[in-house]
Formats: sequence, C-alpha cells, structure tokens
Amino acid sequence: MSSSSVIYMETGSTDPYYNLAFEEYVLTNHLEGNYLLLWQNDNTIVVGQNQNTIEEINLEFVREHHINVVRRTTGGGAVYHDLGNLNYSFISDAGDSSEMNRQQFVVPVVDALKGLGLDACASGRNDILVSGCKVSGTAQRIYNGRILHHGTLLFDADPSMIAGALQVDPLKFQSKGVRSVRSRVGNIRNFLSKDMTINEFWDYLIRSLSRTDFHIEDLDHEEKQKVSELRESKYSTWEWNFGRSPEYQFVNKQKWEGGILEIRTSVEKGYIQDITFYGDFLSLKPLTPLQKQLCGCPYQREEVQKILELQQLNHLFGTITEEQILTTLFDNL
Repeated sequence: MSSSSVIYMETGSTDPYYNLAFEEYVLTNHLEGNYLLLWQNDNTIVVGQNQNTIEEINLEFVREHHINVVRRTTGGGAVYHDLGNLNYSFISDAGDSSEMNRQQFVVPVVDALKGLGLDACASGRNDILVSGCKVSGTAQRIYNGRILHHGTLLFDADPSMIAGALQVDPLKFQSKGVRSVRSRVGNIRNFLSKDMTINEFWDYLIRSLSRTDFHIEDLDHEEKQKVSELRESKYSTWEWNFGRSPEYQFVNKQKWEGGILEIRTSVEKGYIQDITFYGDFLSLKPLTPLQKQLCGCPYQREEVQKILELQQLNHLFGTITEEQILTTLFDNL
C-alpha cells in the first residue's frame, strides 16, 4: 500500500456470501484510493477460484456441522474460517502488474505481527508463519488496473474444525515435511506473551495496517443493495460454488513448485471438446477465456503450445510455466 491516506471499511456482516460480494463490489466500483477492509466469516470453507470444490471439502463433515461453502475470485487453496479468524483485504492501484510485488502487501502484515512481539515471517508462495506455524494465507487478483490482495489471520480458530472440514490432497505435504493440516497451522493467540481478545487484535490491526492516517467510510444504502444482489446472483449460488462436474476422458495431475495443477480434458475425434484447470496455484485472473480458446483445438502438444504462447501465463497460473502445463497435460498419457 502506498503512503497516502487509507480508507477503512467494514462489511458489518459475518455472512461469507455477503462479505465476498462486498469485497468484489469495492474492487470493481471504487476505482481510486487505497482501501483496507477487515471482516469475519462464520463457520465457512472458502475455496480458491480454480479448485474443484467437492474434492477439497469433507462433505459429510460440512453437512453435519452446517458449514458454509463459498468460492472466492482469487487463486490458492481452500481455507476454513470461523469467528476466531480475521480476514483483511487491501485494494489499491496495481501499477505495472508485470512488476507486481506481493511483498508490498505481505510486509505490513508481518510487521504488525512482529509489533506484538511475535516471531513472524513470510514463507513460500503465499504463507505467513509465526514460530514456524502457518497463521495466514494470502492471494491476489487484478481488475481494471486495480489489485485486490487479501488474506486470513488465524487468531483463535478451532483446529478440530480446520482438520475435519478440509480434505487436503496428500500432494500438498510432499515437500513440506508435515503430515496434516493440524500440525502445520497455529493460532496467533497461543504465541502472544500478553493475551488479547480478537476485538483488541482487530483494533490493533486497523492502526497497524493503515500505517498512516486513515478515515472510515461505508457503502451507502444503494451500494449495499447492489452488494446484496451480487450475493444472491453469484456468491450464494450452487453454480458458482460447486459448478458442473462433466465427465472427462483424461485427468492429469502434477505438483509443481508453483502449486498443484490438475487438468481435466474431454477429447472427441482428436479435438478438445472441454478442458478445465484445477489447482491451488496463485492466479491473478480467471482461466475461463483460456479454457474457451482451447475448446476446438487439436489435442496435440504443439497446437496447445501455440495458444499458450499468446497468454500472459503468470497472470493465469502464477509461477507454473508453459512447459509444466504441457507436461501435465500430455506426459501422463
């Protein structure tokens, strides 16, 4: 975030469908200024935009515990939210997105945690650790010259719910040296030398993450109505959160340094009829346009490569490369 005055907003809700609609509305309609949003979701799994929801959640556990499920518009993996979890969103000008630096958003959060005497650091693609345990995951999205960077902060979340609700791919742990989500995550409150409530933590973050002068704004009645409409038309729908699950002839999956990539493809008479990319890679833009371009393409490495060469792949797949995409798609056959 730049050093200019920060506009601070709260959603006034713990409804995950409304909160994500609120965040999207601010990103797509408030096109000037630096925004900080702090918000909470009650009892919710939030899946990344490119994930196959059914494969990421323990459906029986989710139903038994009445857990909400919602898809966000950024990449990365599935996370569990409850009222012991605090979420933050930075929205500002993207600048030259090819030079975009995730650190400009991560550093203020790490510094805020260090300000509480915690041993905090950024780690890997998108994690923030305290004393070696993950307390935050982050993701980004670009829209019309603006960037949304948001993340979770586990303050006093229920670890049994985190472990029970998420059905994590064993590939995630191959290079992490841990055996489960539960052994990998931690709550910030457990590391504090002087205890504080989540409301006190919230107040501290407003001051710390703003870093300078801030003023509070709210959406007006008409804008809140539009947020509610977006909630109903998008974020609360089965189509958005679970989507269709067509039959695929080919399902190929690889773990790369940039994340897990799964490609499901239907092929008829040598041509791609349907293709979907799943994974926890850190995309900045939707993959739908690329998937549409690939439909009708000959199912041949060289032909798919021609289409990939026309894309800004770092916006679509993070650090996963063209060669890694092609390897995933063709080398497992």
